[in-house]
Amino acid sequence: MVRVKDFIRRFEQFAPQYLAESGDPVGMQLGSTEQTIHRVLVTLDVRPEVVKEAIAKKIDFIFAHHPVIFRPAKNLVTDDPQNAMYAELLRHHIAVYAAHTNLDSANGGMNDWLAQQLQLKNVQILQPNYQRKIKKLATYVPEANANGMRQALAAAGAGQLGDYSAASFSYAGTGRFTPNAGAKPFIGQVDQAEAVAETKVEVVFPEALTNAVLAAMFQTHPYEEPAYDLFTLDNASGEQFGIGRVGEPQQAMTIREFAKFTQDAFAVQGLRLVTQHPDELVKRVAVLGGDGGKFYPAVLQQQANVFVTGDVYYHTAHDMLAAGLSAIDPGHHIESIVKTKAVPLFQEWARVAGWNDVTFMASALSTDPFTFIV
Repeated sequence: MVRVKDFIRRFEQFAPQYLAESGDPVGMQLGSTEQTIHRVLVTLDVRPEVVKEAIAKKIDFIFAHHPVIFRPAKNLVTDDPQNAMYAELLRHHIAVYAAHTNLDSANGGMNDWLAQQLQLKNVQILQPNYQRKIKKLATYVPEANANGMRQALAAAGAGQLGDYSAASFSYAGTGRFTPNAGAKPFIGQVDQAEAVAETKVEVVFPEALTNAVLAAMFQTHPYEEPAYDLFTLDNASGEQFGIGRVGEPQQAMTIREFAKFTQDAFAVQGLRLVTQHPDELVKRVAVLGGDGGKFYPAVLQQQANVFVTGDVYYHTAHDMLAAGLSAIDPGHHIESIVKTKAVPLFQEWARVAGWNDVTFMASALSTDPFTFIV
């Protein structure tokens, strides 16, 4: 039995909520995290037509990139189409989870997918916004229990160092304690001083795994009151995250040619090109899904001369031109790439976790509100 919270726990190892931009309403949106799931629909947007599709396909969980509740409802009167849609979801027991800017910043997430679609090389983060901290856990167990503890901590994800897994350090020592009245000691007797040959086991891990690693330690430790040290390392840098990506084109192209390449790459009917130098060669490209115009200063800092993003505002476009930056706006809907990229990712997670009774599928609908007339 797989519940919504099981999926969320796995997904947020990949794209934790703390990566989201301030105020972004990511996470569980409708339904219960305790709900069992069997059929999952992946979509860019949750709109009335998508809800009808979900009902027809007997979906019980929707994973969306854009939050279904972006602004708080002022009332629950179902004469309003948005409220009516919420009611339909609840009526059919369809839970909804949204991963927005946390998926944008995740390594291997939205902006990496867009960079891959543009065939960029030497890809880097456009604007770093978070560096995961590294923690160290040290705990003390009887010598006979040391190997079991090392295995349990490794299974929880501790000890991953680059291409090496299950890394740890151990050394022998003597543990001394006196069980007091009320204690139920694993070793020793109440009111009698005890000296035990112990092993100190040390592991490091990214902070996101803290709860899982501690749970594994407590579950495996034989002592009634385990002794352990937990602290953040100041001399170790964890994984870097950030918004947008920047890289170089695979082959030489002018800005005009790259705009056409972008149109074909995302299969859009049309796009907007902001440039004063259409015949200039593309040197370095920044890409940021959604409405990314406000990040153009970061694009300039990264010395890119082309910025691919959606929903560029009129005045922002003028500012870009004044700064010598060209922009390609293929629209917000290019983020529908989530449907083709997330489904195989989730299927692989399901295979590893043994979620054999869960089916993931992409929405067959386009939620692009715009039609281009030529």
